[in-house]
Amino acid sequence: MLSRAFTKPKRSPKHGDNESKSGTSMLDSEDCLVGFMDDRPLFFCGESVSCLSLRETLRASVGVMGESPLGMTEKVVLLRGKVYALKRFRALRVRRREFGKRIERLVQVSKRCEYLVPVIAYLYTKRIKFVVCDYFPMGSLADLLAGGRECGHTALDWNQRLRIALDIAQAITFIHTQYPPYEKNMLMNVHGNIKSSNVMITVNFTARLSDYGLTQLAGELEEVSDTWQRKPPPSPESPYTNKLSQKSDILNFGILLLDMLGGPRVRDFRNGVMERMEEIKKGDIEFFEFIVEGKERKQALLVLDIALKCADKVPEARPPIEQTLRRLGDVLLIK
Repeated sequence: MLSRAFTKPKRSPKHGDNESKSGTSMLDSEDCLVGFMDDRPLFFCGESVSCLSLRETLRASVGVMGESPLGMTEKVVLLRGKVYALKRFRALRVRRREFGKRIERLVQVSKRCEYLVPVIAYLYTKRIKFVVCDYFPMGSLADLLAGGRECGHTALDWNQRLRIALDIAQAITFIHTQYPPYEKNMLMNVHGNIKSSNVMITVNFTARLSDYGLTQLAGELEEVSDTWQRKPPPSPESPYTNKLSQKSDILNFGILLLDMLGGPRVRDFRNGVMERMEEIKKGDIEFFEFIVEGKERKQALLVLDIALKCADKVPEARPPIEQTLRRLGDVLLIK
């Protein structure tokens, strides 16, 4: 967690030492902060957010929400009661000034789209680099799907899944139509990291796509900081691609749709699904992980066809996101 690089190691009690019985966390002590003579203010993107400092962030109540090769995401409950998601980078390919410029530009773009999660604040120091975003108590799409599957029930009904798919397509369409496409040494018209864990769900079961552009900031370390940064945790092989292109965004969206429709068991067997589509349409093969009948089944089959086209192994065969969004919109008109 955040405090890991800034806390002195605990000493084992020696003979005659008195153990503290106050129950006070080490983070409540000034001595736990190493290398900071003065507090560091975070850089805020906009004027509507109250001030926040590094010291306040370090002392916050923190819970790890997830880890990836890019970094760690934490839930931060600040002293004033505000809750945020903090994304700490494991490594960056840019230096401080360039980092700030790129983040500011990404924020300017993100704030124009209601389907994206913009960065609220950021910090770049020698030992720690992170961005702060809104926290979504419902969690991510990956959380909801995994939680339901572990409990043996369906976490989202068909209408909720269709709404989420449309919202994600809206976000991708906004990104892919950015002009100029290349700015601030970044591809502005590519997301770069579309996956279910980056789809945040609101209390109304709508979706917001997070991490726009952040994968273009992550990379090899310029400065080695601590053990956590040098050794990324092992992670299972992901079905998503990390290639930076619009066609790769479309592929990842297709894989995400397959996951929403049939679960993780089918997203790696795209060819097998296509070969047995007629049997799936007739109902001879149970494909969907939720119950659908009548109009909803027709809709789900159309979305399955969209997913398979997006997940085509030939990049040139994948449809542009504008076409995919129109087709998803047409699904709503099915009677």
